[in-house]
Amino acid sequence: QVQLVESGGGLVQAGGSLKLSCAASGIIFRLNTMGWYRQAPGKQRELVARIFSGGDTNYADSVKGRFTISRDNAKNTVYLQMTSLKPEDTGVYYCNTKVTGRNYWGQGTQVTVSS
Repeated sequence: QVQLVESGGGLVQAGGSLKLSCAASGIIFRLNTMGWYRQAPGKQRELVARIFSGGDTNYADSVKGRFTISRDNAKNTVYLQMTSLKPEDTGVYYCNTKVTGRNYWGQGTQVTVSS
């Protein structure tokens, strides 16, 4: 079955950096679009960044220039490098992929940015 396991969250001061990882199994990873979403308290889950099988990426306007999504097909892993973090980046970050129209999510990893 499809499994997505995130890691790398934590507490960081504003202006700091974190790198999230998501290890995937149960999918043909190199063919899948992979995404990072986040959900802040009291808010809806939102797309942060997405990377397509060919390597193209897109980002939410709020993170452009600060976050970088990448993938390692040999390791079935997608990464999210986050720099210049702001308190408004705080939330639970989820890894996502879609298989035959169905969304799959990881368990989430908490990112807290203190001011």
